[in-house]
Amino acid sequence: MFTNDKTVQVNVGGVLVGGGAPVSVQSMLCAEAHDIEGNIRQGKALENAGCDIIRVSVPDMQAVKTLYALKENLNVPIVADIHFDYRLALESIAAGVDKIRINPGNIGSEDRIKAVADGCRNKGIPIRIGVNSGSLEKHILEKYGSPTPEAMVESGLYHISLLEKFDFGDIVLSLKSSDTVRMYKAYELAAEKCRYPLHLGVTEAGTEGMGVIKSAAGIGGLLLRDIGATIRISLTDDPVKEVEAGIKLLKAIDKRSGGIKFVSCPTCGRTKIDLIGIAKQAEERLQDINKDITVAIMGCVVNGPGEAKEADIGIAGGDGCGVIFKNGEIIKKVSEEKLLDTLIEEIEKL
Repeated sequence: MFTNDKTVQVNVGGVLVGGGAPVSVQSMLCAEAHDIEGNIRQGKALENAGCDIIRVSVPDMQAVKTLYALKENLNVPIVADIHFDYRLALESIAAGVDKIRINPGNIGSEDRIKAVADGCRNKGIPIRIGVNSGSLEKHILEKYGSPTPEAMVESGLYHISLLEKFDFGDIVLSLKSSDTVRMYKAYELAAEKCRYPLHLGVTEAGTEGMGVIKSAAGIGGLLLRDIGATIRISLTDDPVKEVEAGIKLLKAIDKRSGGIKFVSCPTCGRTKIDLIGIAKQAEERLQDINKDITVAIMGCVVNGPGEAKEADIGIAGGDGCGVIFKNGEIIKKVSEEKLLDTLIEEIEKL
């Protein structure tokens, strides 16, 4: 199996993908393609949120101007999303993009595929082949009868062969579906057959609630098996939320460190404080503290310090009061009203 550490490694504008590199988080701009200022504004918001790679649609030649502006104003690698017209890929290369997303079989004759492959090779630009279950080639659909995982992988390998024919090997492959199980099985199969890094994603995952759950199940499950090199959590929402969810997912499965890891108990009948309110406030106030520590918010003194003894610091509620504990040891008792402020003060001392 080609796990992340065993795949080819590509360089996307300074962000390494595959070959054992840390898993990167991507998102896509959703401002209108010709709205240069809107795309720059949204791109900066993604950059500030910690996005590693940003993709942008290039539906026509006018949209190439947006690429130039993004390259001038952002420090995050830019991916040009191209469909059908190989000339848009060539113009995007000239604009200095860091990766092209394209399906070679959709851009016409072999001389056009060669032109894009040569252009990317000359500039050191990788190509992501983006297979979606809803847009498979007719001959592959006829063979399998439906967009099965096997059909998706065959499509991906077919597009890869078109690039390899022209000695192009800086390739990333994605096999996205709105069906989490189909997506999972497709990537699982691809990891057995494909030596190129995999871009993971559940496409059309939905709005934030269900979209994050579907993505966590599919993407997280694959990453726990070390399948996948870069991810996008697709949401019908502000793309900043995609980045935040992606980073949280990587932290949750120990694929990314840095920043506070937050844990809290679900409460029970023993809880005598407003644990839900305190936990929400704590998460909000702690989100900008860049300490690599685990903070626990627990409901009662009976189980709190014990269950969360691996946390660096935390609070456990009592009857209108609570305790602060470090590494499972209680260090002070305070009133409920002062619990959160005292916790923040102690965290700042660490």
